[in-house]
Amino acid sequence: MQNKGIIKFAAIVLTLLCLYALSFTFVTNKVENDAKEYANGDPVKEKRYLDSISNQPVYPILGHTYQYVKQKEIPLGLDLKGGMNVTMEIELSALIRSLANNPTDETFNKALANAEDQLSTSQEGLVSLFVSEYEKLNPNGKLAAFFATRENAEDVKMSDSNAAVKKFLEKQSTSAVERSFNILRTRIDKFGVTQPNIQLQEGSNRILVELPGVTEKERVRKLLQGSAKLEFYETFDNQEIFPLMQNINNILAAKQPKTEAKVAPADTAKTSAKADKPALLSAKKDSTSKDSADVNALAKSNPLFALLTPAMFQGANGQQGLRPGPTVGYALESDTAKVNAIFAEEDIASLIPSNLKLMWGVKSTAPDNKVFELYAIKATGANGEPALSGDVISNAREDFDQRGNPEVVMVMKTDGARAWKRITAQAAGSPSSEDDNKCVAIVLDNAVYTAPRVSGEIPNGISSISGNFTVEETKDLANVLKAGKLPAPAKIVQEAVVGPSLGAEAISAGLTSSVVGLLVVLVFMMFYYNRAGTVANVAVFTNVFFLMGVLASLGAVLTLPGIAGIVLTLGMAVDANVLIYERVREELNLGKSIRLAISDGYKHAMPSILDSQITTLLTGIILYVFGSGPIQGFATTLIIGIVTSLFSAILISRLIFEWMLKKEMPIKFSNPWSDHTFKNANYAFVAKRKIFYIISGIFITIGIISMVVRGFSFGVDFEGGRTYVVKFEKTVTTENVREAVNESFGVASEVKTFGSNDQVRITTPYLINDHSSNADQVVEAKLKEGLAKIANNKSSIESFQKVGPTIANDIKISAIYAVLFSIIAIGLYIFIRFRKWTYGLGATVALAHDVLLVLSFFSLFNGILPFSLDIDQAFIAAILTVIGYSINDTVVVFDRVREYLATHHAKTDKMSIVINDAINSTLSRTVITALTVIFVLAVLFIFGGEVIRGFSFALLIGVIFGTYSSICVATPIVVDIIKEKDDQKA
Repeated sequence: MQNKGIIKFAAIVLTLLCLYALSFTFVTNKVENDAKEYANGDPVKEKRYLDSISNQPVYPILGHTYQYVKQKEIPLGLDLKGGMNVTMEIELSALIRSLANNPTDETFNKALANAEDQLSTSQEGLVSLFVSEYEKLNPNGKLAAFFATRENAEDVKMSDSNAAVKKFLEKQSTSAVERSFNILRTRIDKFGVTQPNIQLQEGSNRILVELPGVTEKERVRKLLQGSAKLEFYETFDNQEIFPLMQNINNILAAKQPKTEAKVAPADTAKTSAKADKPALLSAKKDSTSKDSADVNALAKSNPLFALLTPAMFQGANGQQGLRPGPTVGYALESDTAKVNAIFAEEDIASLIPSNLKLMWGVKSTAPDNKVFELYAIKATGANGEPALSGDVISNAREDFDQRGNPEVVMVMKTDGARAWKRITAQAAGSPSSEDDNKCVAIVLDNAVYTAPRVSGEIPNGISSISGNFTVEETKDLANVLKAGKLPAPAKIVQEAVVGPSLGAEAISAGLTSSVVGLLVVLVFMMFYYNRAGTVANVAVFTNVFFLMGVLASLGAVLTLPGIAGIVLTLGMAVDANVLIYERVREELNLGKSIRLAISDGYKHAMPSILDSQITTLLTGIILYVFGSGPIQGFATTLIIGIVTSLFSAILISRLIFEWMLKKEMPIKFSNPWSDHTFKNANYAFVAKRKIFYIISGIFITIGIISMVVRGFSFGVDFEGGRTYVVKFEKTVTTENVREAVNESFGVASEVKTFGSNDQVRITTPYLINDHSSNADQVVEAKLKEGLAKIANNKSSIESFQKVGPTIANDIKISAIYAVLFSIIAIGLYIFIRFRKWTYGLGATVALAHDVLLVLSFFSLFNGILPFSLDIDQAFIAAILTVIGYSINDTVVVFDRVREYLATHHAKTDKMSIVINDAINSTLSRTVITALTVIFVLAVLFIFGGEVIRGFSFALLIGVIFGTYSSICVATPIVVDIIKEKDDQKA
């Protein structure tokens, strides 16, 4: 074996990197277990414990804080951890109307309504559909007449074509979606969720939001769907507010029990701050690292300043003073709620003037420590109104000043410009001096984005906001300023809520299936391949370790389908070893020495291994591209698992064999009973191919009839609707539940047993097209009303999922594209790889055959088998995996056919004999690989839990059908195609 040194070095480096990536998960688990032990079941106490050590070193060797290691652990998906998953869709129709100043023109509004109706069945965007519909209704109409307003004067002219207006609308739509994304991201950051995930779905007007551990559904819905509120406020100066802060601190200190440790409030403020922000942060960090006695003494003598470090600076003479500007202090993120609680205390709140609002900045001043600024905001009027509302802005854009520094240019409407002139003149103070310049705070959703100093009166409503901005920061600020300009409401079109108990069950099921699946693979390999099986088992262990390490280093979210992907990878990982071992056994039967047999076995198996794994990798990539959420998690683990299994099976196992040969250790590739399994097999697969064609044809024909007559049971993500998993105290029948909820909803709903007999899954289309803010509450109330009719059997909603019709249609179309594209891509690969269209066509027909068999089975046995056979995203993932597995088998046979055709005996034999010999020669590998995968999938089906039972069953029957088709259909089809060509030539 060449390059052993490089392989060993790569293995060592990869091992160290994986250990490093996984170590964060181990450290996080230890800290959180300590927190649970300390809290003794009290979640509030547990959270307080974790907050208190968030910035403390918990990784002894590297000194990383808990907050840092928490971000680096393997994150769990909502189906394992519980929480809420929401897809937001920006209502671009409202944006289009607003850009045109809400016209009453009948043609305009009819075109927009038609475009909205077509969204659920078209792949085009709303803007494109709207323009097309308008041109149909009014062929000579000019859209510029609606959009060439004073606010859009820079972008749209009256003479512009409809195509130019379309580009303008698409640009504004993209900007509105990005703006909404930034607003939602800020709101979620302020919500206080651990490890939230928010993603802008490229090329669409949708935003995916994942909130682990969240149970307050209504609060989240209001938070996400609320209109953005942009406001401009005048500000107080720090020097004006500090005496109030000091007074509050003294009052709080007076309430504390007396202690011998005395620290003057003014001294605390001085010693807590330095000349600049980094020094200020380090001072705050130092105070938290003191022993508990010092911390308690500081908290008792300075209760406010122990949490809120006053904003101070160190002058050139070394003296400390109050920092100018509206910032009055800094606090760690974990302390902001405590500071808010202090200001809310009745006696403290009475001291705060009615025109003073204390607001936190939106961005941390130090990302590593999460420190936020507290601003002193000056309100106007009796109700604390802002100086100016954000709807006066007509435009805002990122730009560069004369020195090339990033800035933001803000343009106001006429009425806003007049008010802005007055506000900026007042803030600027004396024209001859900058010493009395004050700031104006830009506030979105009660969070301060920035508070720029006003250097002079702005008379024309066109303002420049400059500072130490990056280009990205100016883009974000421009989007914030435009938030008050154009209404583009966001609505929830897809939603899923998983309760903690269901998540705990999923974790238990996932771990059980993983462990049992691993044991099944290990025992079978040792049982069948003797000592060589032990080497394969070491490669499997190595593969799992590398797979988890790579997942951790990439920050990939681990979901229940992801665990299924890992379990499936365990079964498929041995495929490369099986291919190698079967070739080694063939070489040994030819009388070669063990060393030469191992060397030739690896060499001859390599083409088949690469071809089979590349085709499976192709399906994994396609699944990742077209899938979403948990399905992408499955695809991720499958893709990474293929790569790591190749490294482990080919290189690691080879190193072990080389070491064993060097030590002259005995190596056996079979046990006495397995030594002759499938040896000299000579089954007439090709001769009996017409029988197989008839069997498949009859089953598929019956299946197609069933598809037409009975159809399928589509999941909620294909049909749209709301799905609830409901758990009862006692066993319940689906008929009773169905009658109760149908009477309540007034529409037919689907009820199925979900796992045990005391748990059901209810799917209803009730009010799915109602986009009002309280629709979810109405449906849930109706559901509970129906469930209450089931006498003496209390129930609870364990999980909830909603999918709107538009999302459902998109998912359905993506699924069809994914399956078709997979079949075509793999067919092309086979054609390129084998340089004969006959192989590509045979593979494509076999794949279509497998898909039809699985679809037929799901249609025929839906409602007959005692578990769900829904057609949903998970089913599509199973179909694509089956395609990858089936072609994996087929490619191995094709490789052997190509090899046989190149040998001398093929020149004298008929094509059918050569191909039949190739199938028989690979039969051992095909059956052994199929058995390992079937064993693992059976384990997944039995122990994996109800959530993925239908998915694992689709995989199970798909693998059986795939194995059957690669032997009995794909290769025999090649025989018939070649025979037909020969007949045509004759």
